[in-house]
Amino acid sequence: MSVLVFVDHTQGSFKKKAFETVNYAAETAKRIGGGDVTAVVLGTVSNEEINQLGQYGATKVLHLNDARFDNFSARAYAKAIAAGVQQAGAKVVIVSYNVSGKAVAGILAAQLKAGLVSGAVDYPQTDNGFVVKKTVFSGKAFAHVKITSDVKIIALVPNTFAPKKGEGAAAAEALNVSLSDADFGITKVAEDVVKGEIPLSEAELVVSGGRGLKGPENWGILEDLGKAFGATLACSRPVADAHWRPHHEHVGQTGGTIRPNLYVAVGISGAIQHLAGVNSSKTIVVINKDPEAPFFKAADYGVVGDAFEVLPKLTEAVNKFKAAHN
Repeated sequence: MSVLVFVDHTQGSFKKKAFETVNYAAETAKRIGGGDVTAVVLGTVSNEEINQLGQYGATKVLHLNDARFDNFSARAYAKAIAAGVQQAGAKVVIVSYNVSGKAVAGILAAQLKAGLVSGAVDYPQTDNGFVVKKTVFSGKAFAHVKITSDVKIIALVPNTFAPKKGEGAAAAEALNVSLSDADFGITKVAEDVVKGEIPLSEAELVVSGGRGLKGPENWGILEDLGKAFGATLACSRPVADAHWRPHHEHVGQTGGTIRPNLYVAVGISGAIQHLAGVNSSKTIVVINKDPEAPFFKAADYGVVGDAFEVLPKLTEAVNKFKAAHN
């Protein structure tokens, strides 16, 4: 049974989540009895970048080298991916459960009359049909969903599996689809690109701050801890809404959903809306002076104390540890 995977890129470059979805597609193909793994790539991407996909499990790449796809348009993307499904004869479609994947998956499911599992966190089980495990109730529980449709779509939560590089190679060919300007209903007016830091969706270490830091002028102690850890910074919604920090750092139900190996929450109470975006983190550390803060119930480790006293000491300890082990 053939598997197709949509591989997202950032300005022509593949990131960790792209290789993770290709790995996932390759393992899924094995579990359903083997078959080709076809990757779909849209937009301006070099052959050097595309060739990498074979090392992560793709056996073929369908590339639509059209600069209009360099700007995301859900309708155009879904139409192109659907054409790739038909061209490859795929019965299982894999996308990343990120911003573009969430926007595309529902449209694609309607076009292909396909069953969709969003937020998958494990490989499909095939002992009793085709069953996929996903998170529900803002990550507080899991559901096992059986897909019975002919074509099946899985949206994988990023950072669920570490990508593994192999020695494979993938043959590239053109993706055939008829498009018009009407398919591209979004016009880009401006673009703000954050450079010099790991995107939250890719980060394995995240340090996050809330209103407990009292103001943007106090963010230096959080930045120092993030630098010591080599972590990406994040924040709660009230912080972003107050313009203490940029909105791309906002994580939670109405912001980004992340799944890092380590999430350090400083001065964040732990409302359910925030937990929905971070409670799939492998390890959660909470620092809060309020011992009754709800976040402590979700924490693996907790420190009851004033952030302005705890963070400098923690940063000093991390730096000393790194110096002693370098």
